[in-house]
Amino acid sequence: MNYLVRNMEREDIPHVQHVAKTSWNSTYDGIIPREIQDDFLQVAYNDDRMKKRLAGSYLYVVDVEGEIVGFANFSPVNEEGKAELGAIYLLPEYQGNGMGTALLKKGITELKDIKEIFISVEKDNEIGKRFYEAKGFDVISEFDDSFDGHILKTIRMVLHV
Repeated sequence: MNYLVRNMEREDIPHVQHVAKTSWNSTYDGIIPREIQDDFLQVAYNDDRMKKRLAGSYLYVVDVEGEIVGFANFSPVNEEGKAELGAIYLLPEYQGNGMGTALLKKGITELKDIKEIFISVEKDNEIGKRFYEAKGFDVISEFDDSFDGHILKTIRMVLHV
């Protein structure tokens, strides 16, 4: 399958919002109640928040023949060479085709002076955990996280670049 990983553009916002909602609903079904998912997505991925992310962080999309099927969001690199990977999401039918890896590699190559990438992943998110472990991320801590009143078991991971 041919695909292109590129910088996100403003006109990609509705497509990224669709990917976020679809992948969240698929990934967290049975883990996070749907109403809490919907509330989070409305806050984290509304138009204004997406414009701020586009201006203040690094966003990459996977484009398959003009359709956005995935994205990744990295924070800027701090003075210690550390960055946060806020999201890598793919539509479920595109997972397992190397696109998530390509998004991760894009961030690694594009972010200047990066030494470590941090990610927080929900402990019951088996797909996410397996992906990050396969890419060389190491678990550094586990903690309970209150997510809109719903307690999640969260794993903090790091990749040394």
